[in-house]
Amino acid sequence: MINATSQFRPLDPGRVNLGDPLEVQYWCRELGCSERDLEDAVSTAGDHIAAVRDQLEAK
Repeated sequence: MINATSQFRPLDPGRVNLGDPLEVQYWCRELGCSERDLEDAVSTAGDHIAAVRDQLEAK
């Protein structure tokens, strides 16, 4: 059986969309973080993936 989240790709890979549960799971898997850490990083740095990565690495 194929896992739907393993095949998922965001429509805009340059931004994190916290409003889409599949996208949240995708970014948590890609960035190796928890949902809470992702939400905190987006809240602090904005939704651009480069800024989110930098924020997570600084933590």
